[in-house]
Amino acid sequence: MKKMGFGIIGCGMIAGFHAKAIEAAGGELIGCYDKLPLSAERLAKEHHATPYQDLKEMLANPAIDIVTIGTPSGAHMDPAVMAAEAGKHVIVEKPLEVTLERCDRIIDACNKAGVTLSTVFPSRFHPSSTQLKKAIDANRFGKLTLGEAIVKWYRTQEYYDSGSWRGTWALDGGGALMNQAIHSVDLLLWLMGPVEELTAITGLLAHERIEVEDTAVASLRFKSGALGTIVATTAAYPGYLKRIEIHGTTGSAMIEEEDIVTWDFAESAEEDAAIRESMLGKLSGGGGAADPAAISFKPHAKQFADVMKAIENGTKPLIDGYEGRRSVEVITGIYESAKTGRPVKLA
Repeated sequence: MKKMGFGIIGCGMIAGFHAKAIEAAGGELIGCYDKLPLSAERLAKEHHATPYQDLKEMLANPAIDIVTIGTPSGAHMDPAVMAAEAGKHVIVEKPLEVTLERCDRIIDACNKAGVTLSTVFPSRFHPSSTQLKKAIDANRFGKLTLGEAIVKWYRTQEYYDSGSWRGTWALDGGGALMNQAIHSVDLLLWLMGPVEELTAITGLLAHERIEVEDTAVASLRFKSGALGTIVATTAAYPGYLKRIEIHGTTGSAMIEEEDIVTWDFAESAEEDAAIRESMLGKLSGGGGAADPAAISFKPHAKQFADVMKAIENGTKPLIDGYEGRRSVEVITGIYESAKTGRPVKLA
């Protein structure tokens, strides 16, 4: 079978990770498009692809099977819908979009065109995340009681000043939650299940000239009855590793960045010894705690490979459009609660 051909829409920082991930996953980067032609030309030159100044022209190329979208968050919908209508499978960087209505437009367009849609959440593909999900599915935690996502990162004022879209509701969709902590929100929902109700407070405490929050705290009630918290900030100098904590009546586990740091269960299992052995030699660096570019493309590659396998087999990818929509629903619910001062019930 021939390699699947990819096109990249939006050639900013994240596009470099997409290009490396495409190659590592066994795909071939065919074309690059950006509203700034120089950005497309730079990326295309680095990865031996063709730059395009006309998106419709790139989408008309029959060699392109899949497009990845790395435009600013609030500019995902239009190119995603165009790609779907052109018959291309679509991979959208997180968040899927910045409102539920815009998410639904993308999902509906892909469903109507019969193409695969996936939202980029590479943290689900880390071995630590898959081990934690496996333990939950095996009921090793007993009754889940508490789930927490903690993202205490740091971004300078220069980071927000570096792009006119950063820190805006229209194109960033939010701040520390929608841009940075959404990966951890997605993991928490994947592990703990859907949220029924939430209450939240947000604030802009340490940055200037932005519209959105740099600090947020939310209390959650999951549909299972378990409780939870989400803590997110880009104002915690110098930035710390993100954490996911899962607790239940017969077990507790914690992930720090991509490393399991706590693994305690009332009944032991065959894999426990190897997991505890791996805990002694933590592999993660600082992640994106202080530098948004300090991430690896390898989890992206695993997700892109999952999407290609789903296309080949006619199955759903691990993270489809509906999965991508869930974190947007929770985060926009947090914003609503913070604005109104009232609890928000989710559908």
